[in-house]
Amino acid sequence: MYKVAQAIVVEGKYDKIKLDSLVEATIIPTDGFGIFRDKEMLSMLRLLAEKKGLVVLTDSDAAGFKIRGYINSAIPKNRVIHAYIPDIQGKEKRKAVPGKEGKLGVEGVPAECIIEALRRAGVLEKTSGEQPRKEMTKADLCEMGLSGGAGSTEKRRELCRKLSLPQRLSANALLMVLNSITTREEVEQLLK
Repeated sequence: MYKVAQAIVVEGKYDKIKLDSLVEATIIPTDGFGIFRDKEMLSMLRLLAEKKGLVVLTDSDAAGFKIRGYINSAIPKNRVIHAYIPDIQGKEKRKAVPGKEGKLGVEGVPAECIIEALRRAGVLEKTSGEQPRKEMTKADLCEMGLSGGAGSTEKRRELCRKLSLPQRLSANALLMVLNSITTREEVEQLLK
């Protein structure tokens, strides 16, 4: 397994699923062109870029380059790294027909292509035996009143507002982002 310190931005949930099986990283799907309308998502990407840096890994078709260009214009250049998959003709297994340009996207290319794209971008690290920092868990969110209890949704939204994150983040999505940008102690301070 490999590790990527930066957050990786992909187009959709199937891209995220593919990357989750290949690398240890924070992986954020943009919901395709949904990124153009979602100001909260863009705000979250800016925050992640500031804290960790971003790796943009979109499909090699026109839509992927349009999303890549939008992110590149909205985030400081020194906080964005671009990783590119090759043009490979074909269709994803889950689709009935190929995409408009007939190219495989991130979800469809072989795993080796993704690993090589991340290696060429200079972001791939081999995981070592070092102890990772202690990440928050769903149990921590419950304990802090952010999940599974009366008023937890409102409390989660308030925390998201304080951190300039999308207020509609689910508990699972919030957990992933919190583990990327902050610590449990910092979250507890914000909740006081």
